[in-house]
Amino acid sequence: MEPRPVGAVVRYIKTLLDTDDLLSDLWVEGEVSNYVRSSAGHLYFTLKDADGQLRCVMWHGRADRLDRLPQDGDQILAHGYVSLYEVNGAVQFYVDTIRPTGLGLLQQQFEALKARLDAEGLFDSSRKRPLPAFPRRIGVVTSPTGAAIRDILHVLGRRYPLAEVILAPTPVQGDGAAPQIAAAIAALDGYVGVDVILVARGGGSLEDLWPFNEERVARAIFACGSPVVSGVGHETDFTIADYVADLRAPTPSAAAEQAVPDAADLVTRVAQCRGRLDRALTGCVMQAREQTRQRHYRLARHSPTRLIAQRRQEVDERAQAAARSLRRDLALRRERLDGLHGRLLALSPLATLGRGYAVVHHQIDGRLVTSVGQVRAGDGIAVRVADGVFGAEVMERQTSDDVGA
Repeated sequence: MEPRPVGAVVRYIKTLLDTDDLLSDLWVEGEVSNYVRSSAGHLYFTLKDADGQLRCVMWHGRADRLDRLPQDGDQILAHGYVSLYEVNGAVQFYVDTIRPTGLGLLQQQFEALKARLDAEGLFDSSRKRPLPAFPRRIGVVTSPTGAAIRDILHVLGRRYPLAEVILAPTPVQGDGAAPQIAAAIAALDGYVGVDVILVARGGGSLEDLWPFNEERVARAIFACGSPVVSGVGHETDFTIADYVADLRAPTPSAAAEQAVPDAADLVTRVAQCRGRLDRALTGCVMQAREQTRQRHYRLARHSPTRLIAQRRQEVDERAQAAARSLRRDLALRRERLDGLHGRLLALSPLATLGRGYAVVHHQIDGRLVTSVGQVRAGDGIAVRVADGVFGAEVMERQTSDDVGA
């Protein structure tokens, strides 16, 4: 048999599918998974059950007529036809009608576990702890090769490079991932100095995120002594881990952002605090200076130096007053003395002497000679006249009677 080109085989298979009566008008019931709506409005999802999966496409013209778009976990009844997409050789179910029939099996398990754990108090907001304001050591539970760890390290390095990051590597999807995630959480919780733990992985289908919906992971988070931030999937994804964690973040990057402060904001806050501190200190210094000035004035008013100065001024004033009084008294006394001096001069023998009279004393004993009988011829006498004294000798003596005769 001759070999066939791939394109020929693909077209042959497509012809078989397109001409099959069963596959050309078909109702299929299953659970929606991996749901995506493109920018053009087309719907891409997977219908699955316990035995298999079927890729589905619904064009935007049909999708726009739906009252409610399907979501991951929905159990639906879909109508359409099966054909082959020649570009990648994938068999696809081209859906033209969707009817909801209820929740899928995984979604039912999710809701049942959620209700049971909620009743036990694992979701109680009163037990949720605040995150540390300035964590020094951050534990991360995620895959070491996924995009989540790169995003987390990038955010932490940009926002808060002071923190040390401890990675507990673990698979984050597939069979057996849940016990390893729980073990990684417990290992980080036992690591000395871990201030907060991030449990994270990127987006995916409900099946991809299912390990974070398992009870053992929920109970590991609940038993953790350190605060836990859950950043699993995208913004619209919710897992049991999100409800148990102390804080739910919409993405791994957001989990890193919420776990640490922004260093730039801290620098701004420190600058603001420093400004307020400077203003407060300046105010305190000014207030203390004013208080010191007022106390200085009060102290100066009661200072001994001031009292001494006042007393010294009083002494100076009294001394000046006493000097003025003494000068007045001396002036009065001088005037009185001058008057007495004038009167004395008027009565003084010297004045008489000035009129030509003289006073005679004995030279030997200085006795005043007032009578001729007090001297004899040959006695030495001193004669005082108006302008001085001269000596003389008594030659002879005469009485007033002798002079008159």
